[in-house]
Amino acid sequence: MQRLGGKEVADKIVEEIKVKVEELKGKGISPKLAILRVGAREDDLAYERGVLKRFESAGVEVEVTAVDAAITQEELDKTFDGINNDPKVHGILVFRPLPKGLSDEHMRRTIDPGKDSDFMDIRNMENVLAGVPDAAAPCTAEAVMALIKHYQIETKGKKVTVVGRSLVIGKPVALLLTTANATVTVCHTKTVNIEEECRNADIIVACCGVAKMITEKFVKPGQIVIDVGMNVDEEGKLCGDADYEKVSEIAEAVTPVPGGVGSITTAILLKHVVDNAERQA
Repeated sequence: MQRLGGKEVADKIVEEIKVKVEELKGKGISPKLAILRVGAREDDLAYERGVLKRFESAGVEVEVTAVDAAITQEELDKTFDGINNDPKVHGILVFRPLPKGLSDEHMRRTIDPGKDSDFMDIRNMENVLAGVPDAAAPCTAEAVMALIKHYQIETKGKKVTVVGRSLVIGKPVALLLTTANATVTVCHTKTVNIEEECRNADIIVACCGVAKMITEKFVKPGQIVIDVGMNVDEEGKLCGDADYEKVSEIAEAVTPVPGGVGSITTAILLKHVVDNAERQA
């Protein structure tokens, strides 16, 4: 079984971005990311730690605004507006989904397109929807494609099952894979015979947000399993949407969690923020 680690992919992206960062700083421009976190979910905190480490390595500033999960909608929207209107901010990342009772509608509709680093507003995904090759996309979806490209995984004519249909990952990665000439099936909570749909695929992209949902019953020999999930198991350890130990005994190649797609995602986020700063220069 091949372990599809993300470190090598991410490091290559970061080294290219470091050059741009130095060029921008030479012009008096310091790229900056603003993170808005509501509450303290462990998966959000884990991603936040990864972002802080990645951006620090590239010399890019990150400002974290953390608010209580009991915040009112009005207070949340006002906090977001302050970040959105800050001229020193080149990228915004809001951890979603938000706690129950809070909506991201205001943020999605008002976010500055030049700061929308993770494509909160679907209107900023026009190139993805239009099928433009190598189009910028939500960070995790773009990270999946970067991993596929790095490991030279063939997508043309291949059957891909995407488990998950969120606007953040599932839908955009399905569109990107379709543009890459794969035949894509999107599964979700209402899919009948989801195990069979997965076994029929050449590649599985697990992005359902359910810890260790993809077990040995979902896979067959020769498959590639790309695990996008970031969850916390019963022991308090990070795990993916696939049961790595069980799946790796059968599949041809699997991404680990942590150390897989997530590490590439933070590098893509860095790239988006620096690209935004370049456009605003």
